[in-house]
Amino acid sequence: LILDPLFIFGWGPIHGMGVMGAALATIGTQLLATVIGFIVLLRGKYGIQLDFKDFKPHLLFIKKAFKLGFPASIEQSSRALGMSVLTFLVASFGTLSVAAYGVGGNITMIVIIPAFGLSIAIGVLVGQNIGAGNTKRAEEVARLGQWVSFAVLTLCGLIAFIFASHIARFFIPSDPAIIAEGARFIRIMSFSFGFIGIQLAINGILRAAGNMMAPMMMTITSQWVVLFPLAYILSKHTNLGMTGLWYSFPIANIVMVVIALIWFSKTSWQRINLTKEDREEIHATQEILIEEGVRG
Repeated sequence: LILDPLFIFGWGPIHGMGVMGAALATIGTQLLATVIGFIVLLRGKYGIQLDFKDFKPHLLFIKKAFKLGFPASIEQSSRALGMSVLTFLVASFGTLSVAAYGVGGNITMIVIIPAFGLSIAIGVLVGQNIGAGNTKRAEEVARLGQWVSFAVLTLCGLIAFIFASHIARFFIPSDPAIIAEGARFIRIMSFSFGFIGIQLAINGILRAAGNMMAPMMMTITSQWVVLFPLAYILSKHTNLGMTGLWYSFPIANIVMVVIALIWFSKTSWQRINLTKEDREEIHATQEILIEEGVRG
């Protein structure tokens, strides 16, 4: 928030660098966070203390990192690639649709922030209970977490629906056409925010249980099997046109939540016989959840 405007627009002796400034701000922020993280860990004031001699390769943990991290990396890559492909479809309707899509996308990302936070918290609590062998408690936390996520994101959706025009005007203050179309996209999307909360909660629960493949497959299915084909059909093969693009998002979200809930209810995700290695994997998975939240 500080380095972006400083490097993009400049201030005092610092000249504005535009896009290059944004990139430098991102790199600088990540570097600063890394340095602070190392200092905290080396001082050992929060229960974990590292020494420079600890920084040596450990093949077992490297293998675990790839095993747990590879599905998550594929999931994130699939999500990013899917959004890039969808942008080409949006662009086929002109600059108005691209601008409205940008406004709606920004709002969605802002709304998803609390959902990611809840997903991480739910996942950590579920993982702790599974690791302790308390599967009943893990189930209770999972159910409550889904309801809380749904309620919080539904409230966010209600606020977005009511103030859609004001929100769109904040991003594009001087173009009535973009404001109107952006507000329409926000209102259509807002109905599914609660379902996004459920889906992210389920993803966090499954990851906490050590199942990294299921969230990856759900994301791939959501992007490539449901959202993109639906957006293409509704926008190109119906009379909805550009509005069909907007409707494809909430429909895809609802469809994926139904699929996720059915799969979730039919599997015994919480009933696993834990070895010492399994407990270490669950702990490592919780670290991945937290790291993904920080990056998001």
